Amino acid sequence: MYLGRCCGRGSFMAASRVVIWLHGLGDSGPANQGIASFFTSPEFADFKWRFPSAPNQPVSCNGRMRMPSWFDLPEIPIVPESPNVEEDVLKAVRSVHEMIDREVAAGISADCIFLCGFSQGGALALASSMLYPKTLAGAAVFSGWVALDKESFAAKITSAAKQTPVLWQHGLDDKVVEFSAGQAGPPFLARADVKCEFQAIPDLVHSIDAEELSTLKRWMKERL
Repeated sequence: MYLGRCCGRGSFMAASRVVIWLHGLGDSGPANQGIASFFTSPEFADFKWRFPSAPNQPVSCNGRMRMPSWFDLPEIPIVPESPNVEEDVLKAVRSVHEMIDREVAAGISADCIFLCGFSQGGALALASSMLYPKTLAGAAVFSGWVALDKESFAAKITSAAKQTPVLWQHGLDDKVVEFSAGQAGPPFLARADVKCEFQAIPDLVHSIDAEELSTLKRWMKERL
């Protein structure tokens, strides 16, 4: 994971676009702020970056010890058949929807909001974007997975959310969220009529690298 302590963009001018970045299990929002330093070209000058932190709560895969977590995880590594705690995921989705709603109330159009996340945060970004009642600028999933029952999840995807494009990237050598778990996501989205660009990163373990951020930058520019 790229770490840093850089302030987000948009500090010196009115923001017209927002990126909400959701971190992974055990991490924090501030520890991810350096990601914004990759987006310094003029196209991103009016972007405002948000790096919220997950609440501290007991996590099953950590022996019920408390740690920053968006929702409970029964097991690690994550594989395609891993169980999900649906009610906990949906509670976290509601929290993210409140974050988006606050930006909209502040004057940012929903279709100018990018929702991005790594690992557990990527799974949450996917679920939150697909269950939101409005179209977002895009959802970017890094080393994530589908954290809800696929059949019931697909039935709940809103017609507006189906217009939200998804970027999905995953390392081939990931042993925490196994590549097979991430690889199962794009076909699920295709069946739900959601457009998804998928990229497999050779030799990448459970982390984000510069190549993925460069792809994110290109993908975002295409949607400005």
